[in-house]
Amino acid sequence: VRALAEAAGETAHLAVREPGLTYANLAVRGRTVREVREGQLPTALDLRPDVAVVVAGVNDLLRPRLDAAALREDLLHLHGELTAAGAQTVTFTMPDMARVAPMAVALRGRLRLLNEITLEAGRRHGTLVVDLAAEPVASHPALWHTDRLHGNAEGHRRIGLALAAALGCDVEDWRAPLEEPPARALPRVVLDELAWARGHLLPWAWRHLRGRSSGDERECKRPVLLPVEPA
Repeated sequence: VRALAEAAGETAHLAVREPGLTYANLAVRGRTVREVREGQLPTALDLRPDVAVVVAGVNDLLRPRLDAAALREDLLHLHGELTAAGAQTVTFTMPDMARVAPMAVALRGRLRLLNEITLEAGRRHGTLVVDLAAEPVASHPALWHTDRLHGNAEGHRRIGLALAAALGCDVEDWRAPLEEPPARALPRVVLDELAWARGHLLPWAWRHLRGRSSGDERECKRPVLLPVEPA
C-alpha cells in the first residue's frame, strides 16, 4: 500500500495494519491551491498512491483577494484527479480559530466557504472528510502553535489519530477533552494580541507586500515513497 500524505501522523498507525507501507510528503508551506494543483498534483499522480491526504486552501483565505470560484474548481480538481487515479482521498475541515486567535473572526466567512467545498469533495468524489469544524476540541488553544496557523505537536498527533480513525485504524479517541485554559483579563488579551501581531502577523504581511511567501526556496520533505515504521 502506498500512502501520499500531507501530515505523517496517521501513516504509522496504517503501517500496523499494512506491513510494507510506504509514504511520501509533498507539502510545502505557503502554497495556494492553484500552486498545489500545478506543482504537486502531477508528482502525486506519478506516485500512484492508494491513500492521499489533501490539505490545502488556508493560504488562499489569507490573501487580500479571494477568487471563490477558482478556489472551488482547483480544490475539487485535486480530489477528483486523485480519486480517478484510484486513491482514497482523506481530508478535514478547518475549525473556528477565534478561540485561538480573536482576529480570526474576520476570516469566519472564508473558512465557512473552504469547509463547504471540502464537504462537497466528500459528496462528489467520496473523499473521507474528518469534520474538525464540528468538534469543539479541535479549536482548543493547547493544540495550536504560537503562530496560530499550524498545529503544535499535540495538535498534529490528534489530527493524525483522526485521519487514521477515518481510514479504519483502531486508535485512541482524538476527541478526548482537554483542560480549559484559565480566563484572561482584557489587558492580557490585548498584550497577547500585540505580541502575536509583532512576532507573526507583521512579518507575514511584510513578506507578502514584497511578493514573497514563507515557502519560497523550500522543497517538500519527502518527495519519494519511503518505508514507514509502525506505531
